[in-house]
Amino acid sequence: MIHSVRFKALLDTNVIYPVIIRDLMFWLAHYDLYTPKWSKHIFDEWESVMERNGVDKSRIAAQLQRASNAFPDALVCNYEGLISSLELPDQKDCHVLAAAIKANANVIVTFNLKDFPEEYLNTFGLSVKSPDDFLTDIIDLDPEKAIEAFKEMVLYKRNPPLDEYQVLAQLRKNLLKDTADYLHSML
Repeated sequence: MIHSVRFKALLDTNVIYPVIIRDLMFWLAHYDLYTPKWSKHIFDEWESVMERNGVDKSRIAAQLQRASNAFPDALVCNYEGLISSLELPDQKDCHVLAAAIKANANVIVTFNLKDFPEEYLNTFGLSVKSPDDFLTDIIDLDPEKAIEAFKEMVLYKRNPPLDEYQVLAQLRKNLLKDTADYLHSML
């Protein structure tokens, strides 16, 4: 059960990169519905994905800096020593688990659920959730605050400007159907 900002979620790169998912994740964290965590490895992957998608270097730097400034306590440090002792189906994901362990996170939020076996994560007191499941849980924690965060997020959508229903459509396109449906039901 999610209780408060003491609830820490390690956000994998595939949750941070899609702009619409990142925006909603960050706005809900800004409204103190949970505490986001990430690592240098995750930011390096995020930077690499943006480069591959043709994002300008100055824009990349600005996005990374904005995230760091918005959540100065989100960066997990000194987790690297744990990486080699961990075993996951994809060894390249061990840095995510190591950062989650070091952060004393409650959950890893990722689209790659199969790469984080629940039984193995349980041995570290961790669980794994898809962004859609995680976000519906967070919204359920405090629906009024969540809808307030969503509406403020929409107000900041300027490039291009979007209304609430256009943002919901983008969430659905990015595999957040349950989240979009839940938010839509409260509008």
